[in-house]
Amino acid sequence: MTSHYGQIDMTKFSPIIAAKALWQMRIKKRPFVLSHAINSKCNMKCNFCEYWKESGPEMELEEIYKMLDEARDFGILVYNAWTVEPLLRKDLPLILKHAKSIGMRTSLITNGLLLEKRIEELDDLDYLSVSVDGTKSYKEIRGVEFEKILPGIIKASKLVKNPLLMNCVISGKNLDDIEELIHLAKDIDVKISFEPMYEFGGIGTNIWDEMGIRDADKYRITVNRIIEMKKGGYPIINSLTYLQMVRDLKPDYTCHANQIVLGVAADGSVENCRVHREPIGNISEGIAKVWERTKAERDQKASECQKCLFFGYVENSLLYDFKFEVMKHYDWM
Repeated sequence: MTSHYGQIDMTKFSPIIAAKALWQMRIKKRPFVLSHAINSKCNMKCNFCEYWKESGPEMELEEIYKMLDEARDFGILVYNAWTVEPLLRKDLPLILKHAKSIGMRTSLITNGLLLEKRIEELDDLDYLSVSVDGTKSYKEIRGVEFEKILPGIIKASKLVKNPLLMNCVISGKNLDDIEELIHLAKDIDVKISFEPMYEFGGIGTNIWDEMGIRDADKYRITVNRIIEMKKGGYPIINSLTYLQMVRDLKPDYTCHANQIVLGVAADGSVENCRVHREPIGNISEGIAKVWERTKAERDQKASECQKCLFFGYVENSLLYDFKFEVMKHYDWM
């Protein structure tokens, strides 16, 4: 459920950075975010997740440095480290430090289990997002007690430069926890985001029967409550446009994810997006070569896409198209 892939809100940047983002994406037709699956190991074994089951090769530190240098030369200004569990990489602070040293904004997505232990090492981290899928339901969903990650969230919220984000994937297991999570976010002064569960292939249908959204009425009531609390000033970052799509489970946008984000897997493979995960190249070819060579393929996949509701993809695609309500109310970076 760590699925807020490559999120970025250029409306929250300084005018100079926002202008650079628009120039990079709209004029030069290049990605603005490098979203890197930094490792292939996890310290949780969630049954709904396919990533930890694919443990394999990982890029060495020098390879990552080279990739970051190429990305920056290509105009990319944001480095997002995510999946499977970035805090398992001992050299993570060095990677973030290198990204910062060459002028990139840094972002990290974690399950939070090692956060209390490691957050003081991450001086070069700009933005932090923690996957929090429930309170009372957390152990049933993740296999560990919620109290195992809460101290790390609280500690990190006081140390990270910008507001910490808790991301919640709405499933059939946590509908009763949603309002409590929103109140918690307000109480500990962090932000919160929501997105609906995406039922990936490769996971047994019995898992989706257990985890998926099956009570449509309760689900709709729950999302309506999120919308009400958003309007009431609670620290929910999602736009109203997006939350209405989530409520109705009807994606209504043009996807620009593979124009905004360059996705790189742990072994250096370049992926079109986290739904269409077929490799379209490898970072060893060089970022510029991969990007130019795959333009037609990426355009075709985007035109054929049935569209997901991953908030990072939807919100940023709506921003790309200058949707006013999203520019006004989507509040991440």
